[in-house]
Amino acid sequence: MIRFRLVPRVAPSQKMLVYAPLLAVVLTLVVGLTIFAALGQNPLHAFRAFFLDPVSNANGISELLMKASPLCLIALGLAIGYRANIWNIGAEGQMYLGGIFASGLAIHYNDAGGPWLLPTMMLAGAVGGALWASITALCRAQFHANEILVSLMLTYVADLLVKFLVYGPWQDPMANNFPISISFGDDALFAPLASYGWALWEGTRINTSVFITLIAIPLAWFFMDRSFAGFQLSVAGVAPGAARYAGYREKRMVWLALIISGVAAGLAGVTEVAGPLGQLNDRWTPGYGFTAIIVATLGRLHAVGIVIASLLMALLYLGGEAVQVTMQLPKAVSQVFQGLLLLFLLGCDVLVNYRVIMIRPLGVAPAPTPPAPAPAAVST
Repeated sequence: MIRFRLVPRVAPSQKMLVYAPLLAVVLTLVVGLTIFAALGQNPLHAFRAFFLDPVSNANGISELLMKASPLCLIALGLAIGYRANIWNIGAEGQMYLGGIFASGLAIHYNDAGGPWLLPTMMLAGAVGGALWASITALCRAQFHANEILVSLMLTYVADLLVKFLVYGPWQDPMANNFPISISFGDDALFAPLASYGWALWEGTRINTSVFITLIAIPLAWFFMDRSFAGFQLSVAGVAPGAARYAGYREKRMVWLALIISGVAAGLAGVTEVAGPLGQLNDRWTPGYGFTAIIVATLGRLHAVGIVIASLLMALLYLGGEAVQVTMQLPKAVSQVFQGLLLLFLLGCDVLVNYRVIMIRPLGVAPAPTPPAPAPAAVST
């Protein structure tokens, strides 16, 4: 039986490392449209409904930016750790804790707020995400636990904590027993951009929380590509032995990477509860923390690539909601596209970094090449 084996390439093509995400997007699009055709839908009509119609007006563009903003913010934090092979998979839970810490302040100071409340909520959300990530950092640095498993399991704990609060001490007494908190006051909410006279966004939900992401993008780029700490993390990921020889402390890098990603995820949680949600409820399960893993990978752990990838993933969210209404297809179609994108991206990365060789079992010789036919005799 003929088998195949992957052999590392001596020098992977740098061009293909850049083109692989583009190829993955194209393959995802082709297979996705094939799936639409198999469901009895016109592929061209499905393409328009999924990718073009959701962003055909100002409201659609605002929704795209509102979904891309937390995705980008979380992915920027994750990318810092991923460069050092520190795999934080629990950003979703860290986002929940950021939302919980911010909601606690909004609920406690609901009638006694002021201009100071929202900045304090942002600070509390960042602290909440960092504290939740520090549990993973402690287990990895001190007890050599696998940060993938620890951070992932803590996500479910955080989700149950949200449910405990909205079903219990933080439940709105006027909500007829629904698991929601009170609606936050104006001082605890990000202001809509339309309130500042931006006529383009009149009637949309986009708010000032997007500026947090706009500020985070250059900061993350500077940290990853221009700071000494970012250089240390990159070296630790590419050449761990060289990093240890140079005296870089592994525990310090673990704490640094996980705390930064926790802060970013916590801030994303604040932008959600103090933005489009305006309260804490048990239905808050956007999945941004998990989708951001795809965003960071698709963006090649670079700030600019992450911005583009977050816009694409946000469009997949919107497209899934659009075809649910216009074509009566399940909303899970967007998750199918996300899964295909990750599958093709990983496959392309494997072929960029490895060669596929064929191995024959011992004692099995290659098939003999048939002899060339003798030339025909030419009569004279």
